[in-house]
Amino acid sequence: MKAELVEIILQLCAAQNPSLPRPVLVEQRGEAQLYGRGGPLDSLGLVSLIVEVEAAVEDRFGQSVVLADERALSQHRSPFRTVDALADYIVAMLAERSVPPTP
Repeated sequence: MKAELVEIILQLCAAQNPSLPRPVLVEQRGEAQLYGRGGPLDSLGLVSLIVEVEAAVEDRFGQSVVLADERALSQHRSPFRTVDALADYIVAMLAERSVPPTP
């Protein structure tokens, strides 16, 4: 699942690159920086990418996710810093939803 998410994120970044002052270096694959120190996305670019990733996750996996929530924003290491970090965050969110609640 993670590999598929990395591919989805990279495709969305590649589509967004022409409109960015500095492109996401998609050839770096999962290590490509997205946001934060050294990342090419500003806040508006990040929001745009998040909206597209949320839609792609729902289309592909049939589950809606909200990526920019208090949980994501309160983490010491941002899940938006690299493609791998974002994919890991989504995998964790989807895994939590597939575990039935304990009574």
